[in-house]
Amino acid sequence: MTDKTSETLLTVARMYYVQSETMDAIAHQLGVSRSTISRLLKEARDRGLVRVTIVDPERPLGRMAELFDKYFGVQAHIVQVRPGASSIFRLDQVARMAADLLADLIQDGDTLGVAWGTTTSAIATHVRPRDLSGVTVIGLNGGANHQTTGLPYVGSILHRFAVAFRGQEQQLALPAFFDDPDTRDAMWREQSTRHILAVRANCRIALFGVGGLHSELQSHVYASNYLNESDLQGLRDQGVVGDVNTVMLRADGSYRDLEINRRATGMTPAELQRIPKRICAVTGLSKAVPILGALRAGVATDLVIDQETARAVLTLMKPGLRLN
Repeated sequence: MTDKTSETLLTVARMYYVQSETMDAIAHQLGVSRSTISRLLKEARDRGLVRVTIVDPERPLGRMAELFDKYFGVQAHIVQVRPGASSIFRLDQVARMAADLLADLIQDGDTLGVAWGTTTSAIATHVRPRDLSGVTVIGLNGGANHQTTGLPYVGSILHRFAVAFRGQEQQLALPAFFDDPDTRDAMWREQSTRHILAVRANCRIALFGVGGLHSELQSHVYASNYLNESDLQGLRDQGVVGDVNTVMLRADGSYRDLEINRRATGMTPAELQRIPKRICAVTGLSKAVPILGALRAGVATDLVIDQETARAVLTLMKPGLRLN
């Protein structure tokens, strides 16, 4: 048997993992050697057609995942990272898991919305190629600021996802924040903008991180000329703790009354909630407060987070909560 198409790999994988047949029995039925079946099973795993997950509900990770589901209705994918690991290493490990989750979820014809940022840039470096068709990758928020167009940075992130999934990318060629909300309202009435917003609104999957106003690994939006000192002081005065898709949030999840959000081009939590699958990937103890705000705003269906940060978020939400 030399045909190693996806259908062949799926047939062998189903026989082994679902029907619990032995490699010897599968080899006999298909008229090949046992070593050929072993190679096909390995290829099925390497190509992402098979993913083995071991869940021990007695361990702290299982308990924390249950609590995220109970309190926020999200499926938590918790990454174990060794104690004392650097923030860069933690980000890399979370990005790897998020990339695997995304590759497992995406299908032919999907529209994937990606919010630019430090986390999604890291995820893009680990995303597993899939042989798909009809995939569109679109930006969830504008990327320009008063010094740069933002297009090279945002475009490079979208392009890597598009290449991995054999799709096409579409940018939201707008600033992250307009100077005047009336300007944004006028732009939203333009036919070309309405078209790209319609594509964005029809995403099946969204991928984004959580920006922290005071995070250790500083979010791109706060470090790269998107906001001036007056803006930042205004955010602090109004109790803003971070953002999702450059839409600012307080710790309680509120955002609608913040003036800056009238100028923002990112999808609001309410708009995000219309997207069936919403993957939020995040790490960093200093982001515990903005993560809690994002979860309270209902932005995610899936949360990819490291164990230490997950513990900090749950403890912040409910001090004294039993996590073991």
